[in-house]
Amino acid sequence: MEWWLTLSLILGALLTLMMLGLPVAFSFLAVNLVGAYLFLGGTSGIEQLVINTTDALTSFTLVPIAMFMIMGEVMFRSGIANDLMDTLDKWFGRLRGRLAYMAVGGGVLFSTLTGNSMGSIALLGSSLTPEMEKRGYKKAMSLGPIIGSAGLAIMIPPSALAVVLGVVAEISIGRLLIAIIVPGLLMAVLYAVYIWARCTLQPDVAPSFDVAPTPLKAKVTAGIRNILPIGFIVFAVVGVIFLGLATPTEAAASGAVATILLALFKRRLTVDNFSRSMFESANISVMVLLIVAGAVAFSQLLAFTGTTFGLMDAVMNLPVNDHMIVLAMVFTVVLLGMFMGPLPIMLITLPIFVPVVDQLGFDTIWFAVLFLLAIETGSTSPPLGAALFVMKAVAPEGTTMGSIYKAAIPFLICDFLAIGIIFAFPQIVTGPVSWMFG
Repeated sequence: MEWWLTLSLILGALLTLMMLGLPVAFSFLAVNLVGAYLFLGGTSGIEQLVINTTDALTSFTLVPIAMFMIMGEVMFRSGIANDLMDTLDKWFGRLRGRLAYMAVGGGVLFSTLTGNSMGSIALLGSSLTPEMEKRGYKKAMSLGPIIGSAGLAIMIPPSALAVVLGVVAEISIGRLLIAIIVPGLLMAVLYAVYIWARCTLQPDVAPSFDVAPTPLKAKVTAGIRNILPIGFIVFAVVGVIFLGLATPTEAAASGAVATILLALFKRRLTVDNFSRSMFESANISVMVLLIVAGAVAFSQLLAFTGTTFGLMDAVMNLPVNDHMIVLAMVFTVVLLGMFMGPLPIMLITLPIFVPVVDQLGFDTIWFAVLFLLAIETGSTSPPLGAALFVMKAVAPEGTTMGSIYKAAIPFLICDFLAIGIIFAFPQIVTGPVSWMFG
C-alpha cells in the first residue's frame, strides 16, 4: 500500500475516534492495535508493539512528569501561590496598570513553580479579574494579560509538556528545559511592553487608583518571606542542571522535595493537603503516561509501515525553501491549536515533523521550542483555544466569549512576534544550550 494511503487511513481513523468523543489515550490505543494487526503481521505485530511501548514507558526520563505535577499541586494547595500575589501587589504599588503587570509577573512566577497553564489561568483569573474590573479596568486589560501570561507555563521550566515533547521526539530533555528559558522570558517582556504602551496611549483601559503606600521595609520583608524561597525551588530544578550537579530527572525530584520542604517550613502542608496533592498528581501523571504510551506506539507504527520515510522523501523533494517547510509546520500547529488540545496535537504531528526537520538539517531543539511556542499560541487562539474557555469559566458574570476573543488578540500578536524573532534568530535558543552543554 502507498505510504500516503496508509497515512490517510491511520490519521483518518484516529481523528474520527477523537471527534466521536473517545478519550485521546484510548483513541491511540485502538488505532495502534488495529494498525499493528493489519500492517505488522497480525498478533506478532501487536506483541512487538507492546514490548516496544513497555520499554519506552519504563524510561527514567519520564519521571519528571510526576515530579512536576507534585510541585504544582503542593504549591497551590499550600497557599504559597497566593503569598506570591500579595507580595507582587506590594511591590507594584501605584504603577498604572499594576494589576495587569501583576498578571504577567504572576504568570512567570507560577510557571517556575507549577508548569500548569490552565491552573495558572484559573488562579489568576479568579483572584485578579474581579478586582481589576472593580477598579475600572476595561476587558482588554483585565482578561488579556491573564490569558497571555498563563501560557508561559509551557515555556518556562518546569514544563511537563516539554518533557513529553522530549520523550516523543527523542531529544534531550535537559537541553530542551534550558532552551525554553530565554524564549519564555522574551514572551513576558513583550507582554509587559504591550501593557505599558496600551496604558500610555489609552489611560482609560487601566485607570489609576490610590493604594495605601507600603513602606520599603514591608516590601523587603515580603520579598524575603515569599519570593526569596522561590529561588530555592528554581535552583533545585534549573540551577542544579546548570551546575552539572544533577540530570533533568534528578533535578525534577529535587524540585519536588524542595517544594514540599518549603510548604513544611511555612507550616502549610497538612496531612490532608499532602494526601490530596499526591492523589491528584498521580491521577494526572497516569493520564499523561497513557497518552505517551499511545504516542510512542503510534510513532513506531508510522515508521514500520514506511509512512514516515515516504513523507520525508516527499517533503525533501518539494520545490520550496527549507525554512518555508519548517514555518508551514509551525503554523499548522497553531491552526490545530484552535480546535484541539496540546497533547493530541503533539502526539499526532511530532512523529511526522521531527524526522523531516532532522532530515532538512535543522536543530531539533530549536524546532522543539518553536513547536512549544506554537502550541501555546494555538491554545489562546479563537475560536476554540482551551485557554479561552478556562478564562470564560473563571471570569466575572456577564463576560462574553466575544470580549475574551478581543482581549486575547493583542497577546496573540505578541506570541506571533516571539515566534518570528526565534525563527529569525535561532541563537536565542541554541546559544544557552551550547554554552551549557558545549
